[in-house]
Amino acid sequence: MLAFFLFGLANVLTQAASQNFTTGNWQGTFSGGSGVLYSLVSSSDPFDFSLGESVFSQRNASSNYHTGDLSFRWRLQGQTAWQEADSAASRATSPVNSHTSNALLHSDFNNVFTEVASSLNVTRDWIQDDRGDLVLQATLTNVGDDAVEIGSFGFPLEMNNVLTNREPEDAIQAGVFLDPYLGLDAGYVQVTRLTGTGPNMVITPVNKDSKFEAWRFLFEATNTPLAYQSVPYEGNYVWQMLSLAYAEQEWNATTPWNEPTSATLTPGQHVTFALRFTLSSQVYDIESTVSGLGLPVAVGFPGYIVPRDQDARLVVKTNDTISSIEVDPAGALIFTPAEVPNAAYQNYRVTAGTAHGRVRATITYASGLVQAVHYYVTDSALQLSAKLGEFTFDDQWYTDTSDPFGRAYSVISYDYEVRSQVLQDSRVWIAGICDDGGAGSFEAASMKSSVHPVASEIEKLETMVNTSIWGSLQYNTGENTYGVKRSLFYYDPAALPDYPYSTAFDWGSWTSWNQSYSRQVLRGYNYVHVSTIYHSLYRAERANPGILTMQSPLWYLNQSAQTVLFATANADYIEDGLMCETVWLQVLQDLQAENMTTEATRFENAMRSRQQYWSGQADPFGSEQPWDSTGQEGVYLWSKYFGDNATVDKTLNSIRGYMPTVAHWGWNGNARRYWDFVFAGKLARIERMIHHYGSGLNALPLLDNFKYLADPGSSTSIYDLRVAYGGHMGPLSNINQDGFGSQAFHSYPETLAWEAYSADYGLNYMGNILGAATYLVESADYGWVSFGGNLHQLDDGVVVEPRDAVRRRVYVASMGLWATFDAGVVSNVTYTPSSKTATFQLDSIDGSMARSANMMYESTLDQGVQMTMPGSHYRLSQIILRTFMPSFAIITWIFTHLFARADDQRFTIPIVMENCSILGYDFCVISFKRYVCPLVKQKISGRSVTVCNSPLQWQATMIIDGVDAGSSSKTEFDNFESRPS
Repeated sequence: MLAFFLFGLANVLTQAASQNFTTGNWQGTFSGGSGVLYSLVSSSDPFDFSLGESVFSQRNASSNYHTGDLSFRWRLQGQTAWQEADSAASRATSPVNSHTSNALLHSDFNNVFTEVASSLNVTRDWIQDDRGDLVLQATLTNVGDDAVEIGSFGFPLEMNNVLTNREPEDAIQAGVFLDPYLGLDAGYVQVTRLTGTGPNMVITPVNKDSKFEAWRFLFEATNTPLAYQSVPYEGNYVWQMLSLAYAEQEWNATTPWNEPTSATLTPGQHVTFALRFTLSSQVYDIESTVSGLGLPVAVGFPGYIVPRDQDARLVVKTNDTISSIEVDPAGALIFTPAEVPNAAYQNYRVTAGTAHGRVRATITYASGLVQAVHYYVTDSALQLSAKLGEFTFDDQWYTDTSDPFGRAYSVISYDYEVRSQVLQDSRVWIAGICDDGGAGSFEAASMKSSVHPVASEIEKLETMVNTSIWGSLQYNTGENTYGVKRSLFYYDPAALPDYPYSTAFDWGSWTSWNQSYSRQVLRGYNYVHVSTIYHSLYRAERANPGILTMQSPLWYLNQSAQTVLFATANADYIEDGLMCETVWLQVLQDLQAENMTTEATRFENAMRSRQQYWSGQADPFGSEQPWDSTGQEGVYLWSKYFGDNATVDKTLNSIRGYMPTVAHWGWNGNARRYWDFVFAGKLARIERMIHHYGSGLNALPLLDNFKYLADPGSSTSIYDLRVAYGGHMGPLSNINQDGFGSQAFHSYPETLAWEAYSADYGLNYMGNILGAATYLVESADYGWVSFGGNLHQLDDGVVVEPRDAVRRRVYVASMGLWATFDAGVVSNVTYTPSSKTATFQLDSIDGSMARSANMMYESTLDQGVQMTMPGSHYRLSQIILRTFMPSFAIITWIFTHLFARADDQRFTIPIVMENCSILGYDFCVISFKRYVCPLVKQKISGRSVTVCNSPLQWQATMIIDGVDAGSSSKTEFDNFESRPS
């Protein structure tokens, strides 16, 4: 009790002696005594980036780190052992504070670092720079007779990422996240609000000595009132300018992001480290803010994960001259200068060599500045897909039919470290082929099979459905029919007295569910996993007709739908957005396309009820955790489907708040995740995860929304697409050269390795497959840019060759044209700006039995799009259909409903074309019809009409190899002038 009293008294005295300050752009407060920062508010906005008094007072004890603390290691010349100095660990003693004409607060640490004082004089200054920004600087001066090597120096950075004891709405309004760009002299930390709106902040180096070399987590006591390093409070990090002392000790088993360095001070010499705190109004402005401070900004297209068959680009905005680009490992990437429209940018074509994994490109400028850009090289997306399929269906294929838990046959979790299937874990779901950490592997296999089905793999997936899923993991009789159990594996020696449970695990925690609890059907998240495997088999049949052998495609579609409907009526968390439920939208669309009207209506009504609940929530992104980045995907897609634009915008802003774009493959598009190693990883700890499933899934709303942005070439639109595609490419890095998919990458510098468990990786890969598409965009700054394909300039246009993981979806932004196919592959798209025409080349796939492909295209920007089939001379216009068919063609036209769109009163005629036979051509349009468009009765100009409440979407079917095996088809689109009827 005395200790708590003294702690409270110390805080009272500290706050009483606190000092307020004002600069041109900031106002805030330094804590009395220690002089650290505990409040930092924009001069034009009341938002506090720092903790504020109420939170600060709960974590101001010894070894609680704050912005303004100093942490360094040093040794005298000739010594081998490093000595450590840390102001947070010496909180009982305050530095000597004073005020000077040049500083808001000057602090001398000689009385704090007494063991250092004979060799180094250490001071800290808070100052205002000539821009009105706040600057934190520390100066170390050698006052001894021997040279001193500084092996580590860092500034801890603490902002208000403490979500403990906050209601979700309050957490979003008050909280921030910090994301690093480990770019050396060009590095920075961005501090973004959880709302995704401004103001935001960037922290940048003031001089070359302050380069951003490493990002070190600050370990503190965790059994505290604010629960440091927990789900609601990730913890804090330190900006390391020097890191050699850590590389020689704690990090000696890893390869750090940047080359570790030290600094040696001769007697009388000093070094000053300094960071600048600068406001940035919106996330879109972060890079321009950094550039405005004189630092070079690197922009990668489509990002910094480079498949070997895909060209990338690096555009650097700088007034400096690039002297050299060095690559480590040598030859892993090749940088070739190229032209770019904006003279302020320097442009390079980037191609991959033979290396696999991490690559660092170090750019040296004529001024002496050095910048690091971090890449990751992978196999092609199609190669990764094939390898993943082989690994999951071979190495992870479980066949022991004597298993008492009923897990045979299944794709089961895997431990790559020991090259073995995970058959036991005290977190029982990991070995139970359910929950996120146990279902992830079969989800990855399912998604691969849905787009690139292989007969032998489909046979195993069907076998799994008809053995370990239907009637085992999922009830097939009784009141719980379609109910999904929590886990097939469980810990219950009473039920299974002869089962050899491993003594290597602690079976005493809440995670070791018994048989009764494991058989419950309440966890809503589990239903997405099971519905996915069913739906993937339905889609596999569409991609490769005849590949299913055990059940019909409609049986699988119905199973998927019934699984979802059971969840919406019985499961917990169903009022939350669920991971991967983009699949559920596809299920609904397929029910509608298959005329399964009863199921489709029930399905749509269930989703409407959920969305109506979200529309009334200030924070509709809830989950099992106090804050999460999992619900946004589902909230976005159903809010958009039902026309709730306010919730759509709120969701997009939320994602922008925790999903950055920086010139580092690990943080670019990396949605905030930091606790799932605890629930599904072999190395179980709270830790910032690199490309966990948040990356692939949170990319989906941003990718979808981009197609509807009125100015796709603008800097803000390109920003969104860069963030989205960074997240979209993230899941490719998780797949190693053997085809094993890891849960995520461990970001702590003492580890820097892929997680050994497969765990919930499949959710991430699902995001990649669901979002796989190639985007063609023209930007005034960057010229023609392709996300997901290789771009070639022509005299009168451009050609893009899709290189994404599916290669059946393309968006031509200049036309507002979104086109998708359910079979074959798009080998290339040619766009001609002068005629606003896009030509698609569709090819068949070796080994596929598909003879036709369903095509859907959408005019996303209401510019009007018409389609021409070369050879058939068939054209669809806005009002009428004009045909100029060869005389030997036999056509039957069936006209259906005439309807209008309420917003612009355009009229369109949906058409079904049947009995089409075009002799001598490689393809034929079989059907053309309106696709997935909710119809309602509305009044327009005093008359009642049936209108379409979403952008017009069309579907066509064409034969892609109707004459010779392996032949191809060509489809053309062009814009036309839209006129009111």
